[in-house]
Amino acid sequence: MRPPGPLEIILILVIIFIIFGAGKLPQIFEFLGKGFRTLRRSAKDEDDEELKVVKKGRKKKAA
Repeated sequence: MRPPGPLEIILILVIIFIIFGAGKLPQIFEFLGKGFRTLRRSAKDEDDEELKVVKKGRKKKAA
């Protein structure tokens, strides 16, 4: 399946605009932004925890 082209993206945005109206769009995008920030933060936290575990394992082996 190919990714959507510019025409399809514009069509999707127009349909979203018609369904939710101009008043709700800022709230929707704010909600999506918060979701992406939370997802990025949680992914970064998992990476940090994995690094800590690896570093602890190296210290134990060195001792």
